[in-house]
Amino acid sequence: MINGILNVYKERGFTSFDVVAKLRGILRERKIGHTGTLDPDATGVLPVCIGNATKVCELLTDKDKVYRAVLHLGMTTDTEDITGTILTEQKEEVLALSEETVRSVIGSFVGDYAQVPPMYSALKVGGKKLCDLARAGVSVERKARMVHIFSIQIEDIRLPFVTMKVQCSKGTYIRTLCADIGKKLGVGGCMESLVRTRVSVFPIEKALTLEEIEEVRDRGELDQIIIPVDSVFEGYKKLTVRAESFKLLQNGNRLNFGNFETKIVCEDGQQVLVYDSSGNFYAVYQYEKKTGDFKVRKMFGACL
Repeated sequence: MINGILNVYKERGFTSFDVVAKLRGILRERKIGHTGTLDPDATGVLPVCIGNATKVCELLTDKDKVYRAVLHLGMTTDTEDITGTILTEQKEEVLALSEETVRSVIGSFVGDYAQVPPMYSALKVGGKKLCDLARAGVSVERKARMVHIFSIQIEDIRLPFVTMKVQCSKGTYIRTLCADIGKKLGVGGCMESLVRTRVSVFPIEKALTLEEIEEVRDRGELDQIIIPVDSVFEGYKKLTVRAESFKLLQNGNRLNFGNFETKIVCEDGQQVLVYDSSGNFYAVYQYEKKTGDFKVRKMFGACL
């Protein structure tokens, strides 16, 4: 059984579900999950978790992400991207904008930002997906949600197009960011294209297409591209249990410093990675100062 993460390059035209379905066939594994939806027309990084690694799917969904987006100013659509029905166009007004104004308005979105999710999204209202309601011609009120834009780097301005690199928190819709920038500039805007270039520790430069993964499988080298589960826990301290304490770890019991081969300094609430004596990642534990020991937060079993 495979336990680990694949850094998949999602190609245009595939849904995130399509990628998972195809990987089940390629890897001959059923326990597979993706870590955050990408629109069919978007491309880029889609980490896929396999086996015990599916337990970190939610964690990776919560991680910050980086996108390269092309903003199309002077055009609004019902989907907030170029694939939708055009609602308005203001070509002449866009050409009258100065580059300084465009940069200033885009920069104003860095920081906390109250964003209204688009109708064409997978969010559910009353048990129904917004996108399904939108396709049926139904529009419902959506509450604004706080997201955070860590940075926006403008790479190119050739009006009506602006290419920008956006680092943002989970739940951010880049389509809506583009639409809101256009609205603030007074000319409207939509997303022309989108590439996700990074999710957590997974960069686009190391992402593989489904075809490339299949080729690696045929060469019998899958183990060379499966990324260990513990790689997503950046900055966590690591502890190894003594052989005689393995049963405690295996059963998810509380552990104290005497159960580990080395002793480290921990703060209250600090989480650590725990390994068995053979070096296999086994669980995430959390230190509790009051009791002076560690409580299990998530068990993974032996992740080779």
